[in-house]
Amino acid sequence: MRNLRETILIVEDDAQIRNFISFTLHSEDYAYETAPNGKTAMQMLVSRPIDLMLLDLGLPDVDGMDIIKKVREWSEIPIIVVSARDQDKEKALALDMGADDYLTKPFSVEELLARLRVTQRRLATLQAGVVNEGAVFTNGRLKVDYAAGCAFLGEEELHLTPSEYKLLCLLCKNVGKVLTHTFIAQQIWGRSWENDVASLRVYMATLRKKLERDPDSPQYIQTHIGVGYRMLKVE
Repeated sequence: MRNLRETILIVEDDAQIRNFISFTLHSEDYAYETAPNGKTAMQMLVSRPIDLMLLDLGLPDVDGMDIIKKVREWSEIPIIVVSARDQDKEKALALDMGADDYLTKPFSVEELLARLRVTQRRLATLQAGVVNEGAVFTNGRLKVDYAAGCAFLGEEELHLTPSEYKLLCLLCKNVGKVLTHTFIAQQIWGRSWENDVASLRVYMATLRKKLERDPDSPQYIQTHIGVGYRMLKVE
């Protein structure tokens, strides 16, 4: 049985899709609320304890992008975008504005539930205070000691360049969340020019060679083509 105190807000104007998501959450013992438009969603967010939001971008009264922007002014509630907009530019914009994940319609029950689990694990990790500057981050065989400034894979220390280590720490501190090329470049170099994104791909390739047993079948770092990268949670 899941923790029913965690409530998911479904913001979707299409009644058929809203009912499909509601049925899926109900069958998995999730607690949920529904909102058919942006105005209702914002009212519910400020008046009720909502723990996670599934957000359609194409709402009848307001663009979902504006909701992300407004919510991020005062809340860090996880937001998973659920939208028919499948352009990489749209995905990257939503993530850069503060969404935690992006699910493209149509999607399966399995994919929806998997994205929810990833986001909830990330939230639980942050709430437990596991990811902070003075902690040791552990993910499968990977261990990052932030205080000592070093990383290990099993018992073997990873010999990383300063940029590779900074990149690894950024991914670890956002485990489970898709980070866009623009966001990563700004965090690593303080800017996001076109050549910075090209450099990022090079650094990511060298980091993967040191971190992954098989870079062609990554266990830790997942590529979202045209959008960015995600550190996967390894059990």
